[in-house]
Amino acid sequence: MTIDPRSHTPVYVQLADLLRQRIEAGELAYGSALPSEARLTQEFGIGREAVRMAISLLRSEGLVITVRGHGSYVREAPQRRQVEVPPGASVIARMPRGSERRAMQLDEGVPVLEVRGPGGDVEVLPGDEVELTRPPS
Repeated sequence: MTIDPRSHTPVYVQLADLLRQRIEAGELAYGSALPSEARLTQEFGIGREAVRMAISLLRSEGLVITVRGHGSYVREAPQRRQVEVPPGASVIARMPRGSERRAMQLDEGVPVLEVRGPGGDVEVLPGDEVELTRPPS
């Protein structure tokens, strides 16, 4: 696929779409390095800033991680654990605060789930590591 500079869709969004398709198709496997900024710039004939914006977009979606000085990598899908939501509880999905992101070591773009129990207790869980279940009726 190519990038159309005449398209109404910004080139960085087009590049993010292409990289996302490669990830979803398995061409870029989990844990593998993305091509370097220089290589993507050359391969698609776009500016370095557009490449950086595309990678930033994928990072905000939780698809890639960037290690300063080493490059960007396809983020591995975490193992999920089941968490039962008790009767009368509510769940809110939101983006984490900085302190929560650091404490839970969350990658950029990963939301948290705030589970409010019927007694008012609150548990904050990483959104990419849990599967919420309901108790059997």
